[in-house]
Amino acid sequence: MPSLFADLIGSHIERMSPYTPIVPLEVLSLQLGREPERIIKLDANENPYGPPPSVGAELARYPFLHIYPDPEQHQLRHALSQYTAVPAGNLLPGHGADELLDLICRVFLEPGDSIIDCPPSFGMYGFDAALAGAQVIEVPRREDFSVDSEAIECLFSGAERFGGGAPRPLGMCKLLFLTSPNNPDGGLLAPDVVERLLRLPLMVVVDEAYVEFAGLNHSVAEWVLRYENLIVLRSFSKWAGIAGLRLGYGIFPEWLMPTLMKAKQPYNVNVAATVAGLAALACRLDVQSTVDKLITERDRLVTELGRFSFLVPHPSHANFVLCKVVGRDAAGLKVALARDGVLVRYYARPGLENYIRVSAGRPSDTDALLAALRKLE
Repeated sequence: MPSLFADLIGSHIERMSPYTPIVPLEVLSLQLGREPERIIKLDANENPYGPPPSVGAELARYPFLHIYPDPEQHQLRHALSQYTAVPAGNLLPGHGADELLDLICRVFLEPGDSIIDCPPSFGMYGFDAALAGAQVIEVPRREDFSVDSEAIECLFSGAERFGGGAPRPLGMCKLLFLTSPNNPDGGLLAPDVVERLLRLPLMVVVDEAYVEFAGLNHSVAEWVLRYENLIVLRSFSKWAGIAGLRLGYGIFPEWLMPTLMKAKQPYNVNVAATVAGLAALACRLDVQSTVDKLITERDRLVTELGRFSFLVPHPSHANFVLCKVVGRDAAGLKVALARDGVLVRYYARPGLENYIRVSAGRPSDTDALLAALRKLE
């Protein structure tokens, strides 16, 4: 029965669709009737190797769990500066990159404003914008999943490429969200596309959560020092294997940093995430060895999945492979694989009709996936 106080909730929150997260491993274990160790989890782009042992050792010996963390994360920002070649004054860690997405939306957006999203892509861009009361203008990607930069530019020129009607209202369009490599297809943004879109009168947010799997030479992090309307987001979840600790960071133009420091939660990065992040940065060569292993398995997946008549894999620069399912139902394929203890991501939305996405895992994980697929031929 609805509460008498339900009408106090903001109307824009009532209209929102919830974000659908991945089902936790312990819940999946109960649903599948399998021990967690017998589940091959290839549905969330996690690093199955986890962090190097030195990260766990640093966490175990840290003595100050009873002390609040540094609200300005001086030590972590200094270490990140060495990693990114960007001054510490342009860096802001967060409780995962998700927190920074939320912070960006809260800082820039008011009800009635708008953002531009380029689906298919990460669902949190639209979610956080809606949470701030903004409208989401979708500019779908092309068939090859590349960004339709001309269509985005047309929104600002008054031209219309979305059905021949009158130009759609932008409101105050403040943010453009881009991803490189993109999730779910693993494609990279072309540098000239980024340069073109940075000429538009709005903030451009480039999410580089998977850039370590493409190579840091594909990053536009240092561009922030040249462009006042560029923000770059990164994550420790994928490459460093600490998704459960929630640590990300943003590279922001200098003029924006005082506002972000004022608006963020004061103790937003806990000490465990800070210690783990510092330890991961200190043993980058060890972490890179697991990244290299996952790149090898990603490339193996593209080759091996392409041998099945019902799968069409896309080339990827991330730690996952997107596959078009042909001649059968992708949802049914996901269910059949889950019965064998192999979990993949399934999509059935515009631009992703009848697709699955497979995370790169260990060689034994790939073996198990391929064996399960062979049973379905």
